[in-house]
Amino acid sequence: MSDQQRPQTPPSSAPTAGEDGTGNAELFDYDAELRLHNEHFRAAARVGSRDRVLDIGCGTGQTTREAARAAVAGSVLGVDVSAPMLERARRLSDDQALTNVTYQQADAQVHRFPPDRFDLCISRFGTMFFADPLAAFTNIGRALRPAARLVLLVWQDRDRNEWATLRQSLTAATDTPGPPPSGPDGFSLADPGSTEGILTAAGFTDVGFTDVHEPVYYGPDTATALDSVLRLLKFQDLLAGLDAATAEQARTRLRATLAAHDTGGGVYFDSRAWIVTARRH
Repeated sequence: MSDQQRPQTPPSSAPTAGEDGTGNAELFDYDAELRLHNEHFRAAARVGSRDRVLDIGCGTGQTTREAARAAVAGSVLGVDVSAPMLERARRLSDDQALTNVTYQQADAQVHRFPPDRFDLCISRFGTMFFADPLAAFTNIGRALRPAARLVLLVWQDRDRNEWATLRQSLTAATDTPGPPPSGPDGFSLADPGSTEGILTAAGFTDVGFTDVHEPVYYGPDTATALDSVLRLLKFQDLLAGLDAATAEQARTRLRATLAAHDTGGGVYFDSRAWIVTARRH
C-alpha cells in the first residue's frame, strides 16, 4: 500500500477495550480493525426504523447494536458461535440500554430460525466459514420474508489482501510452514461468480457486488499492533511445540512486518472486500 493510500492519523473513533472494543484481553478487537470497512457496511445495510434484522456472525455485536439503534420500532437478533464474544455483546447492549436487541449462540447453517421472520439479514465477515455454504444460505433464506434484503461484507481474494501476509511472517521464521487450512477459509466467498451461484441456488435474486478498498487497522503503534495481532493469530497455538528461540525469531519477524506498516499515525495493511447484496426470491 502506498503512503498516499494510508491514512495519516489513527481512527479517531477506533474502539478500545472498555469502550466499544472487546474489553477482554483474550479477544481480538475486530471493531477497531474494521472501522473503515464498517462505515461502508452500515451505509449499505440501510436499516429501516421498523426492520426486523438478523445479524449473522455478530461477534461482540457492534453491527447488531448499530442496527438496533436504527430499527427503533423493530428488533435485531445477533447470532454467533462464540460464547465469549456474545457475553461481551450482551454486556455492551445492556450498558447502552438497547432493549430491542437479543443474542443467540447458534450455527446459522443449521439453526432453526423462525420462518419468514426477518426483513433484513446482515453479516460483516461472518459468512465465509460455513462447511456447506449452499445449505447455510438456504437455511438463512427460510428465515427471511419474501423480498427481504441480504447484505454481506466478505473478503476478496487472498492476493488482494495485504494483511493475509501476517501469518506468513510467523511461519516463514520456522523450518516448517503452518498447518494447511482445513475447510472454508476467509476467502471462500471471494469469487463473485461462485458466490452469485451459491446465493441464486439458495433462493436469492438481484445479486450485486460493490468493491470496498480500505486498510485494516491494528493499532496506533508497532508495539500495540504486535500485541493485537498475536491475539488474532493465536500465537501460542500457531507455534506450539517450537523451542523458545525459534518462537522468538517468529515474533521478531512479525514485529518487523508490522513496523514496516507503521505510518506514524497507526499500523495499517491494505485490503479489498466485497459488499454483496441480494434479495430473497
